[in-house]
Amino acid sequence: MSNITAAVIANRNKKHFLGVPAPLGYVAGVGRGATGFTTRSDIGPARDANDVSDDRHAPPATKRKKKDEEEEEDEDLNDSNYDEFSGYSGSLFSKDPYDKDDEEADAIYDSIEKRMDEKRKEYRDRRLREDLERYRQERPKIQQQFSDLKRSLATVTTEEWSTIPEVGDSRNRKQRNPRAEKFTPLPDSVLSRNLGGETTSSLDASSGLASMVPGVATPGMLTPTGDLDLRKIGQARNTLMNVKLSQVSDSVTGQTVVDPKGYLTDLQSMIPTYGGDINDIKKARLLLKSVRETNPNHPPAWIASARLEEVTGKVQMARNLIMRGCEINPQSEDLWLEAARLQPPDTAKAVIAQAARHIPTSVRIWIKAADLETETKAKRRVFRKALEHIPNSVRLWKAAVELENPDDARILLSRAVECCNTSVELWLALARLETYENARKVLNKARENIPTDRQIWTTAAKLEEANGNIHMVEKIVDRSLTSLTANGVEINRDHWFQEAIEAEKSGAVNCCQAIVKAVIGIGVEEEDRKQTWIDDAEFCAKESAFECARAVYAHALQMFPSKKSIWLRAAYFEKNHGTRESLEALLQRAVAHCPKSEILWLMGAKSKWMAGDVPAARGILSLAFQANPNSEDIWLAAVKLESENSEYERARRLLAKARGSAPTPRVMMKSARLEWALERFDEALRLLAEAVEVFPEFPKLWMMKGQIEEQQRRTDDAAATYTLALKKCPTSIPLWILSANLEERKGVLTKARSILERGRLRNPKVAVLWLEAIRVELRAGLKEIASTMMARALQECPNAGELWAEAIFMETKPQRKTKSVDALKKCEHDPHVLLAVSKLFWSEHKFSKCRDWFNRTVKIDPDLGDAWAYFYKFELLHGTEQQQQEVLERCIAAEPTHGESWCSVSKCIRNWQFKTPDVLRAVVQKLSIPI
Repeated sequence: MSNITAAVIANRNKKHFLGVPAPLGYVAGVGRGATGFTTRSDIGPARDANDVSDDRHAPPATKRKKKDEEEEEDEDLNDSNYDEFSGYSGSLFSKDPYDKDDEEADAIYDSIEKRMDEKRKEYRDRRLREDLERYRQERPKIQQQFSDLKRSLATVTTEEWSTIPEVGDSRNRKQRNPRAEKFTPLPDSVLSRNLGGETTSSLDASSGLASMVPGVATPGMLTPTGDLDLRKIGQARNTLMNVKLSQVSDSVTGQTVVDPKGYLTDLQSMIPTYGGDINDIKKARLLLKSVRETNPNHPPAWIASARLEEVTGKVQMARNLIMRGCEINPQSEDLWLEAARLQPPDTAKAVIAQAARHIPTSVRIWIKAADLETETKAKRRVFRKALEHIPNSVRLWKAAVELENPDDARILLSRAVECCNTSVELWLALARLETYENARKVLNKARENIPTDRQIWTTAAKLEEANGNIHMVEKIVDRSLTSLTANGVEINRDHWFQEAIEAEKSGAVNCCQAIVKAVIGIGVEEEDRKQTWIDDAEFCAKESAFECARAVYAHALQMFPSKKSIWLRAAYFEKNHGTRESLEALLQRAVAHCPKSEILWLMGAKSKWMAGDVPAARGILSLAFQANPNSEDIWLAAVKLESENSEYERARRLLAKARGSAPTPRVMMKSARLEWALERFDEALRLLAEAVEVFPEFPKLWMMKGQIEEQQRRTDDAAATYTLALKKCPTSIPLWILSANLEERKGVLTKARSILERGRLRNPKVAVLWLEAIRVELRAGLKEIASTMMARALQECPNAGELWAEAIFMETKPQRKTKSVDALKKCEHDPHVLLAVSKLFWSEHKFSKCRDWFNRTVKIDPDLGDAWAYFYKFELLHGTEQQQQEVLERCIAAEPTHGESWCSVSKCIRNWQFKTPDVLRAVVQKLSIPI
């Protein structure tokens, strides 16, 4: 009874769905929010679940066929599968017999379907292709997404491929790196103590572990006793190695076979030097062997085979191959030369001798034979033997002549020009070794043999000039042009100008001038003559051929005597590359042809004055007055000449005459400035008062008047002068700055700001006014306001170098470098920014970079005096005397006139007689070291 009850209870607790297949679409746990998923095995490799199949992963045809048959057998005749139009999905009569009527009906229906299908086939295929292409574009395969990356693998080099890391192991860390069994080495003291006979009670002598510890097991033949020194074991091993090497090192005859110290080094020499793949070498050998066997008369195949063996370290095989090639192709000079290269020197001589017997007319083989000889006498013998076989080789004659002394060389060259009568080099070399008379004869013969070469004619002209026959030079050059033209040679101006430059470099000045005079007009249009000749002169000057340039200028001035521009260029050329005497002679001719050119008169007067000849300078200026009676420049030059030589009364009289004959603003300004410099303030103010009445729009007159009043401490009068001046000259920036500075010195900071603000409104985007306003705030200690104003200024004037230069040093030290980079991006070639960067490097003690940047600054703008002053101060502190002198000389040559610090010294009335070196030194004392 109890058993029956238990069975009933078990059947009652059993679920009804156990052992039953799951219904279609069943997903476990969907009631509590779980979702199904698709694995890679369900959709095939690298494909989306909804992707269109391309039948690459379809099941085999036999399985598909079997599956279709099963579907046909299991027809579903359920009412839910019935359709009013098409009936059941399967055929109701599939199990009935198939007779002829059925076959005929099927054939008719098949033909109809085929006809209908053909009508729409093209459209359907096109539609299918378009749909498939659109689908592929919207959802490309993974392999298509990586196609561009696969194509780029073609450009991956071997080195890049080898650096690609291996794919990591994704297994568990413990599985990937199983913990290795650890062993802890025992110290020597434990081993030696146990070997000494001590026993340990922790191990059972009868156990298997006892035999592993020395000293525990029973002492016997193999149980060591006594102390063990491991260092002695190492020494014994080294001794044994030395004994073995000593035994091997000597053979029976006593000769050393193995070097005990360098045997490993010798092994290194046996390693082939080729670092490629051994399979490539085998393929190359096979290919070259095929080429040699197919065409044994092809020398490059033998050479390539020999070089392959040479590269792989098999030199002897290479020699054998090349000699085999020489036997088969005895007329190939390339093979013989390669064989001589591969052989050692002694064998190479024999090889090249054999080559000379086979090919006695090969110049390269004879040259190689001479190179293999070490003694000069042997080389001469080789060359003479070669010339017996090849008497018309210019290369052999030249090589033979180079080995002879001058007398023997002359004899050789005499024979050489007979054998090679068309070689210009041999004729000219013979002419150089002959005497004057014989050289003339040689050159005449050379002209007869080679009537189309210009070098023979120019050499003849140089020869005549070297022997004092100057009058013959021009004749020879003229005859050369006539002869060459008659022989059909085109006269190339560039080639002849190059000949003239070469003649000047060799010291033949008259020859170069004659050549220039003869060819300067060839091939030049009449309207292009002036510009072409100026370009020719500049080209010659660039090539340091100053005599050629003088000849060009002389011819141009002869053709255009009244052209002021050519006279000026010639004068500047003489100033830079000539002497004072040549410059003055040229200027005398210039003013004779161009008397109305004031600058030529002034250059002549300045040259005389710089040479210390003041009376001659006065004479030139008096002649200039006669030619230009009312010239302002000449009047002021005369005044400067007198004032620089302390002839102040004469200067005042000249200025009085100038005011009477040429009352210009500059004359009035110079008059007032002279009185101011001589500290005659009342006279200076009287002249300025008269001048501003006549020339109210000339700002320098107002500035001088205000500065004199400031110097007399009449600040109210100076302020009134500046106020009136700003009404008359509102665009004069220095006037605004002078007025603001006056108010700042008076302590009225608000008025100074107001003046600068009005100046910026009247003159927008003027960086200097912004800079002065910023400095006013900095001098007042208001750095935050100055920084704000700098930001506004850089927005309005983003390319102003003065502002960027000030902004760099307004930053803290860590931020200056970043600011300088921004400044260089905006104003890469601005001298103020470059000067600020130079000072920045100076403050960081990077003296080499600092010097480079100073050089860049003065090269971009040599007129910036502040750059020269900072550069000179830097060299005074960190440069050598030579570097200091070089900067000083370059500054004097540049004659700078601009720069804030420079103008504050040079325009100070106390320094009115300072020259450039004096101003430079005064500015250097005023400057501070950047920090």
